[in-house]
Amino acid sequence: MIFKNLKIQKEKLSNRIVVSPMCQYAALDGVPSPWHYKHLGSMISSGASMIIIESTAINKTGRITTKDLCLYNARQFYEMKKLIKYLKSIKNIPIIIQLSHAGKKGSSMIPWKKSNSPLKRNGWRTVSASRIKKDKHWPYPRAANKNQIMKIIDDFKKSALFAKKAGIDGIEIHMAHGYLLHQFISPVSNNRQDSYGGCFEKRIKFPLEVIRNVKKITKSNLILGARVTATDHLSSGIRFRESLNLIKQLEIEGLNYVCLSSGGIKTKTKLNPNKKGIRINFAKKAKKEIKNLIIGTTGNLSDLKYLNKTLEKKYLDLAFIGRPFLKNPNWLLNYAYNSGQIKIIPKQYSRAF
Repeated sequence: MIFKNLKIQKEKLSNRIVVSPMCQYAALDGVPSPWHYKHLGSMISSGASMIIIESTAINKTGRITTKDLCLYNARQFYEMKKLIKYLKSIKNIPIIIQLSHAGKKGSSMIPWKKSNSPLKRNGWRTVSASRIKKDKHWPYPRAANKNQIMKIIDDFKKSALFAKKAGIDGIEIHMAHGYLLHQFISPVSNNRQDSYGGCFEKRIKFPLEVIRNVKKITKSNLILGARVTATDHLSSGIRFRESLNLIKQLEIEGLNYVCLSSGGIKTKTKLNPNKKGIRINFAKKAKKEIKNLIIGTTGNLSDLKYLNKTLEKKYLDLAFIGRPFLKNPNWLLNYAYNSGQIKIIPKQYSRAF
């Protein structure tokens, strides 16, 4: 089942494995560095059917760190276009870009220098749904006003247009992992009293407005997806039933797929990151209720025999996998060979098998 084709928008995926977006914190002024050519070059020849370029900031204050990929000016666009052209020259599979705004998780130190720490120098004032800290030792963000919200929506649209002109095949909007759109959706981080806070319908208003404006760029030509939080893993957080209602709204707005993730709104939650197939049950429940949207998930899916069984049982359509590809970019090729699927092995590597 892993190697069964799947049509998504106008693209035909050769299998059910997608390379997840994985922050590399290696950009130079928002521009791809030689590291990105090395890293994504390995990913595109890994045997996966589609790759997603890491979380890319839609404006300067939307960065997580000073080393984030960005796509909001002409130089970043030009260099992104060069990168995509290079990747396509290796293998012509769909390339998606994940567009994001970090919100109050921004102005952060690179994690391997100091984890979960705000910048002490050269930082910036962050923005969020409400004036609620990310963590005890973090600064207060500004609560976004209506004009700032409208500007961010427009920035998502502009970045999407840059991506389209750069030759991208699709766009994924990041609504999870505690970043800005998630900060509006979750009651843990949103205590607003205006039209963007309160009941769930108001809390999802901003993300839906982002989707509608990006859809004006992708239209029916490009893939449009979203990474969505299934639950915050907190008693005071997003409930899964609410997330299902959000996904149904995204389906109405014309999305092609969602990738279900969870957690991230707080540093510590009840999420067990070591459990196999952490979010398979969320995908299974979503598949039962949502019929016209491709459902994927992520989190500890490297046991491909287990994953194959979940696909056969129709618990999900796509598996978004990250860290196993970092550890060994050829791990899927090994599984393909042992499963008799040698056609996905690059001819240049075939003698190894």
